[in-house]
Amino acid sequence: MASMNEFGNNLYSGKTSFPFVGRRRLWFVIAIALVVASALVPLLRPVQFSIEFTGGSQFTVLAPEDTDQSIATEAVQSVVPEAAAKVAIVNGTDVRVQTSQMSPEETQSVAGALAEAYEVPAEEVASSFIGPVWGESVTRQSLWGLAIFLALTFLILAIYFRTWKMSAAAIIGLLDVLVITVGVYALAGFEISPAAVIGFLTILAYSLYDTTVVFDKIRENTTEDGENSSRTFGESVNLAVNQTLIRSINTSVVAALPVGAILFIGSFWLGAETLTDISLSIFVGILVATYSTLFVAAPLYSLFREKEPQIIARDNRVLELRERARADV
Repeated sequence: MASMNEFGNNLYSGKTSFPFVGRRRLWFVIAIALVVASALVPLLRPVQFSIEFTGGSQFTVLAPEDTDQSIATEAVQSVVPEAAAKVAIVNGTDVRVQTSQMSPEETQSVAGALAEAYEVPAEEVASSFIGPVWGESVTRQSLWGLAIFLALTFLILAIYFRTWKMSAAAIIGLLDVLVITVGVYALAGFEISPAAVIGFLTILAYSLYDTTVVFDKIRENTTEDGENSSRTFGESVNLAVNQTLIRSINTSVVAALPVGAILFIGSFWLGAETLTDISLSIFVGILVATYSTLFVAAPLYSLFREKEPQIIARDNRVLELRERARADV
């Protein structure tokens, strides 16, 4: 414990420092590679959307003795040979079958075939239908929600920090989080459902919170430094990121542990499939959000500001004073 406290104190005082700003080219190359790889994932493994987005028919066989998924596939195709069925075990006991849109007659026949195949009463097979109009409405509202969130984020940060450059760096960091999280989601083969969209918005809010805390410390350092600072602007930004590093790690660990428990214990072990989509997006998003704040958003903000004439003049003065000090020695 003492060593951890000492490590945190060294980070805060600047005695120990990680080069978040100094090696930003490396971090940016890694970030771009991750974003490109995440964007290419859907080309190799197309993103699967849930029935709420695509529309279709859904059947749920309640607590059959045998939950073999192949039974459901064969039952559906015995009625509608060209139908593609997505079968999943829900809550560890029920079988959920999703298909493309069917006519009322086909829906009734498939429900009967499932009841016969799983040897359950007909009333133990529930069926529902989601039309394409409703799915389009969900998609449109999800995109509008994301657009409004990003627009309000940019505006609020610009007002709070009194500079659009912090807003721009934060928004780029949020987009980085979103693209990588969706890429991991697609790679895992999970369907994007309304619950997953809620998870995406949740991790964007978490990323925004983490970025705001770090940026607030950056503003404090760069404002207090003034013209008599012994550090360049980039060094002040890097110090602020190091000073908040332990807080960022602790917050991420505390947030990721319960979500990880839901994902790995609740979803994978206990079979609570309804929790998988939202827990996966939040778990991955928390980890990516912490990385993005430290290695993308903060160094990017420093890059945006270092080209300002006032910053250039101050940095040149700091570097000249250091050269004189070395010459005197």
